[in-house]
Amino acid sequence: MHGQDWAEHAGELFEAAMFDGDTSALDRSDDVLDAVEAPLSMARGKVLHVRFLNDRKENSRELTLFERAAKLYRRLGDVPGEADALFWIGCWHQVVKGDGATGRPYFERSYALAKSVDDRRTMSYAVRHLGFADKDAGHFDQARERLTESVSLRREIGFRPGEAAGLVALAYLAAETGNLPTALHHLDEAQAVAESCGAKAVSGWIEQARTFMRS
Repeated sequence: MHGQDWAEHAGELFEAAMFDGDTSALDRSDDVLDAVEAPLSMARGKVLHVRFLNDRKENSRELTLFERAAKLYRRLGDVPGEADALFWIGCWHQVVKGDGATGRPYFERSYALAKSVDDRRTMSYAVRHLGFADKDAGHFDQARERLTESVSLRREIGFRPGEAAGLVALAYLAAETGNLPTALHHLDEAQAVAESCGAKAVSGWIEQARTFMRS
């Protein structure tokens, strides 16, 4: 629903409740407004997350926004939306707070919900971060399986920047487990994918990874 459309609709429902005595319009107003607030909360939360990645300054409002979005999506019965919001709640705990154990159940629930509606993009995010949690816990084989699944899901849906990022993650894991040739192969593949889609930020990550592996 476009901005003017939802505003007009909400106004009509307000007048129906206020002046016509239609109390059912109040519940319908909640649905209209929640359907606007949920994606807005998600968008604001994601902006705050990228700002954190850039300046490493924590803003607790990020978590509040994602939790609000999850609650609204759940009330609306929007499974893809809830799955996405749950992923980002987990991401807050894992990436911002450095607490992968607390983030894990959010990733698991996000993955399950996304899989139930074949939302492979969100599945790819959730399983990727489950892979990071496994790596941090020293479960390297499980981490490799999850990170590989994430890359495969992204390749299936044509999410090229995400595919390249996933290959970088696999490269770091290979290097950490002592398999430098495989790590470099993953980076070469990642570079080709990143260049094909203009993912300049990912290209920067690849160069950082190469520098790290040469050190």
